[in-house]
Amino acid sequence: MTSFSLLDLAPVPEGATVGDALRNTLDLARHAEAWGYRRFWLAEHHNMPAIASAATAVLIGQVAAATKAIRVGSGGIMLPNHAPLMVAEAFGTLATLFPGRIDLGLGRAPGTDMATARALRRHMEGVDSFPHDVVELMGYLAETTDARVRAIPGTGTRVPIWILGSSLYGAQLAAHLGLPYAFASHFAPGDLEPAIEVYRTTFRPSAQLAEPWLMLAFNVFAAGSDAEGRRLRTSMQQAFINLRTGTLGPLPRPDRRHRGALRSRRARPRRSGAILLGRRLARDRPPRHRRVRRAPSPGRADPDRPDPRPRGATPLVRDRGRGHVDARADGRRVVVTAFRRWRLRPCGL
Repeated sequence: MTSFSLLDLAPVPEGATVGDALRNTLDLARHAEAWGYRRFWLAEHHNMPAIASAATAVLIGQVAAATKAIRVGSGGIMLPNHAPLMVAEAFGTLATLFPGRIDLGLGRAPGTDMATARALRRHMEGVDSFPHDVVELMGYLAETTDARVRAIPGTGTRVPIWILGSSLYGAQLAAHLGLPYAFASHFAPGDLEPAIEVYRTTFRPSAQLAEPWLMLAFNVFAAGSDAEGRRLRTSMQQAFINLRTGTLGPLPRPDRRHRGALRSRRARPRRSGAILLGRRLARDRPPRHRRVRRAPSPGRADPDRPDPRPRGATPLVRDRGRGHVDARADGRRVVVTAFRRWRLRPCGL
């Protein structure tokens, strides 16, 4: 059966406060559990007025406490910002308080601008220590009694670790370490198929995982009609424009009038909508998505009017289960990013 998860950035919409955003996150997590989602992911970002999930481990604890059984994880913790020992202690504490419910997704990017990254790390190393840091963190979470430095809590919790990525780098590392891999196709779809191929063909079994295990991210816009879905989508499009032009602020309200700015080559979000999922939702009969298609590049399609059957589209996923996407369309949650997970071998990718 296909399982679905939700990734939440604790967005701060225009006219709302950070407190509103955090309370919305707890409310969404409760609904996600009631709807049958497998996991609820939270992402680390810093110095962004539109995102309130900077203290990711703290918020994961609040979400886990506000729910009963849904798994809660980081999608992800930006490991270069932290000492591996401190991450092991934080997530070891969470795993001890909420046994069998915590996941640890790790990313290599800083999750912010370079000035903020320097403030987080205090010093910037010239070498890439991410692979070494991942292995060090895995050691802290493993069962060990003779190590000189131990994570307490943390030792023996064996919190499941995921590698997050948007390029071949993360796919290669996840395959080499025998870890599950999550690809950020919701904002960087260019290397999706090569990353899947690299991960699948170079995977090495490990104590955590016997065979490749992949999760993909898609942008999902849930509404009662196609027109309303396109309107809600404009919030994300405006947010991408603001990010690319350095205009930081809260999550913009949906507004069709921004189309002129989208036509600017400088402001156009590159391939940001290349992989998307749109469908009308019925309260009593949720849809089943049989295929997810790659939409044309922004240069060949009006970003406000995606063709539901684009010419030359490549089918990426065939739904072999009964999973479905569901969400409220009341304006509080204007963008839902859904993860899609399946075993690579049966899918034949």
